[in-house]
Amino acid sequence: MVRDWQRRWLARRAPPGALRDYLAHPFPRPRSDYREVDYLALDLETTGLDPRHDLILSVGYVTLHGMSIDLSTAQHRVVRIDRSIPESSAIIHQITDDQSARGEELGEVLSELLGVLAGKVLIAHHATIEERFLATACRQLWHCGLPLRVIDTQALALQTFERRQIPFKVSDLRLHSLGHRYNLPRYGAHNALSDALAAAELFLAQAAHRNDGRGVRLAEFLC
Repeated sequence: MVRDWQRRWLARRAPPGALRDYLAHPFPRPRSDYREVDYLALDLETTGLDPRHDLILSVGYVTLHGMSIDLSTAQHRVVRIDRSIPESSAIIHQITDDQSARGEELGEVLSELLGVLAGKVLIAHHATIEERFLATACRQLWHCGLPLRVIDTQALALQTFERRQIPFKVSDLRLHSLGHRYNLPRYGAHNALSDALAAAELFLAQAAHRNDGRGVRLAEFLC
């Protein structure tokens, strides 16, 4: 878990701009009741899985205030990139070269995202992807990494399966398979905004199953 002192240390070293402004906001305290915390559910669509070579194509996110999803905050941004999108990637996320050419610069998209994310906990499914791509992008743009407080809904599902000794396959840990398990709405896969919304709903369902009526600390969900 990233400590608050690390955030403060980086805030003194980050250049002026969106990242420094983000770092100026304290993280939610791990001892807080999870129902009293603000979250941002996020999904990225990328050209591949390696942030050293691949690029962010689109960003989708939505804010949660405690146990409520604020749909008025939902955003989907397509990012302009400097190369053709691989056919194998375009088949999955349905973003074409023409759409990307009409997109926004990555710096603009991340500046907006960091402004919304400040002071919140990030929710993502298989969050390592989002963490690595965002950190890489911040180092490219501002020469500084991105500390986060993170909840990984896939990791929470794995914990539940193992704790309850529930047999499972790797495919059972996919976002939409878990949504089906909790009787959540089904959305089309591989759209950044719909996947962010699905992750938000999945977290609320997972949290409700852990809540014993006396409240649960945020720390129980953090990576």
